[in-house]
Amino acid sequence: MRIGFRAKTFLAVFSVATAAVLVGAVPLSVSVTRQMDQRIERSLVSETRLAAELLSHHQATSEAAIDDEADRIGRQIEARVTLIAAGGRVVGDSAVPRHALGGLENHAGRPEVVAARAHGLGLARRYSHTLGTDMLYVAVPAQHPLVAVVRLALPLTDVGQQLRVVRHATLLALAVALVSAFALAWLSSHLLGRRVNAIAATARAYAAGDVSHPARDYENDELGTVARVLDDSVRQLSGRMSELAEDRARLEAILTGMLEGVLVVDADGRLQLANRAARVMLGLDEEAVGRSYLESVRHPGIVEILGQALRGGHPEGIEFQVPRSSRVLVARATPVAAPSATGAVLVLHDVTDLRRSDRVRRDFVANVSHELRTPLTAVRGYVDALREEGLDAAERDRFLTVIARQTDRMERLVRDLLRLASLDAREEPIDSEPCSLDELLGTVVRDLSPSIEQKRQRVSIRVDPSIGTIVIDVAKLQDTLRNIVENASSYSPEDSLIDVSATLESTPDRGPAASDRPPGPPDLPSSVQRPCLVLRVADQGPGIPESDLERIFERFYRVDKARSRESGGTGLGLSIVKHLVQRLSGEVRAANRPEGGAVFTVRLPYE
Repeated sequence: MRIGFRAKTFLAVFSVATAAVLVGAVPLSVSVTRQMDQRIERSLVSETRLAAELLSHHQATSEAAIDDEADRIGRQIEARVTLIAAGGRVVGDSAVPRHALGGLENHAGRPEVVAARAHGLGLARRYSHTLGTDMLYVAVPAQHPLVAVVRLALPLTDVGQQLRVVRHATLLALAVALVSAFALAWLSSHLLGRRVNAIAATARAYAAGDVSHPARDYENDELGTVARVLDDSVRQLSGRMSELAEDRARLEAILTGMLEGVLVVDADGRLQLANRAARVMLGLDEEAVGRSYLESVRHPGIVEILGQALRGGHPEGIEFQVPRSSRVLVARATPVAAPSATGAVLVLHDVTDLRRSDRVRRDFVANVSHELRTPLTAVRGYVDALREEGLDAAERDRFLTVIARQTDRMERLVRDLLRLASLDAREEPIDSEPCSLDELLGTVVRDLSPSIEQKRQRVSIRVDPSIGTIVIDVAKLQDTLRNIVENASSYSPEDSLIDVSATLESTPDRGPAASDRPPGPPDLPSSVQRPCLVLRVADQGPGIPESDLERIFERFYRVDKARSRESGGTGLGLSIVKHLVQRLSGEVRAANRPEGGAVFTVRLPYE
C-alpha cells in the first residue's frame, strides 16, 4: 500500500506528539500519585496528632468515656481511631464496639506503636485482621493518664479511591492531549501537504514545459527554500533549454541548407542524424535514423571508412559513383571524441558537376583542337597546292573556294565561341521590347527557308490566340528559335514536317531561374502559380538517344558527329540556346516524342 506524503507527515507528527504526551504524562502521573499518597500520609499524621492533642485536653477517667471519645474523634475525622493504654491494651476504638474491646489483641507489639513510643511517630501499611482489609496506620504518643498511644487508621481502599480519581483525571487529560495532538497533527499535515502539493504541481508544470507559473511559496522555512531553489533552477534550465533549442534550430537550418550530405553515427553504430542532402544522395528514408548504419548505407566503401572512424581512425576520403545514377560523390569520415558522446561524422560532397565540368573542359579542348585543326589542315593543303606551278584558272578558283569555305567555318566557330564566352560572363545586356510572336516566328522561318526548301520540308506555326504582344529581348529569342529550328531541319528527313507552337501554361513559381540563383538545395513544390510562355519545336527525325539527352546542350557535343560535320555545324548551337534561354530567365529541355522525333521545349516568363 502506497502512503502519501501527507499521511506520512500526519503519522510522524502524531507519533511524535503522542510520544511526547506519554513521556510527559507517565512520569507526571507517577509523581502526582506519589505526592497524593504523601499528602494523605501527612494529613493522617496531622489528624493523629490533632486527635492526641484533643485527647490530652479531655481528662476522662473511665474506659467508657475514653471509648466514647474515640468514637467522637473518629466521626469527626472519618478515620478509625484506636486508643492504646501503656501496656498495649486497647481502651477505645471507633471501629469496635465497647463490649468487644476486651477481645482485641494487645497492640504493644504493633510496628507503628513501637515506632511511636521510640521516635514519637509511627507509620505502617499492613493488613488488619479486625477489619479484614489493608490499612494505613499512624501512631503518636498521647498525654493522658489512661492512653499512652493514639493511633489513626485509614483503609487503603480509600487511599486507592483518591488515587484513582487522580489517575482518572490524568487519563482524561492524556486523552484530551492525544485528541489535541491528533487535531494538530492533521492540521499541520494538511497545511504542509498543501504547500508540498502546490510545489509538486508547479514542478509538474515545469516538467510539462510550462514555466509561466513560478512557485509562489516563498516562506522563510525549508519548503520556502526548496520552492525558491526550484524556481531559480527551472528558470536557469529554461534559459539554457531555449539556448539549446535555438542552437539546435540553427544547426538544423545549417544542415538543411547545406549542399553537402552529413551523417552522424553514435558509438553503437546507430544513425543519429542525416540531413536532407545525405538522404537524397544515399537514397535513405525517414526511418533510417535510429537504425544501424549497416542497414541503411549500402555502399561498402562508406561502411568501411565509417567503421574505421568509429574505431578512432582517420580514414582517407573515397570517391564513388552512386549505383544506377550518374551522381559522383566524395565521402570523408572523421571520429568524434567528446566527454559526453563518441561516434563518427560522415560528410558527402557531390562532385558530379565538377567531374562533368572537367569532362566538358577536356572535351572542349579536344573538340576545339579538332574543329580548328580540320579546316586549318585543309587551308594549309590548298595553299601549298596554289603555290605549285602549272595550275589553271579553274583549279585555282576551286582551291580558293575551299579555302574560303574553311575560313568561314573557322570564323563561325570563333564567333560562336566568343558568343558563349560573352553569355557566360553575362556581358550581353537584356534589351527588352514589345514584339509580335507571330511575326518573330515568321522571320525565323524565312531566314531558314533556303535549307528548308532544299529538303522540301514544311514548317507548321501555331500560336495561341490568347498570346498578345510580348515584351522580351527580341534578338536573343530570335537567335534561340533560329538555332532550334535549324537543328530540327538538319536532323529531319526530306518531305517531313517541323511543328512550331506557342502556348500559355501555369507553372509553380520557384523564384529566379536556375542560372540566376545561388547554389542551394533543390526547390520545394510551390503553390504559387505564374503564367509561362511555352515554345515547342518538334521534328520527325530519328530522335535523341536517352543516354545523350543529358549532354545534348554541352559544347561540341554531337549525337551524330559525322553528319553534323558534314552539315558544317560548329556543335555550339544548342549550347548557345541554353545560355540564351537562361539569360531570358527561362529553361530549355529536350525530349523524344512518342510517335518519333525530338521535341525542344522553351519555357519563358510571360508578362
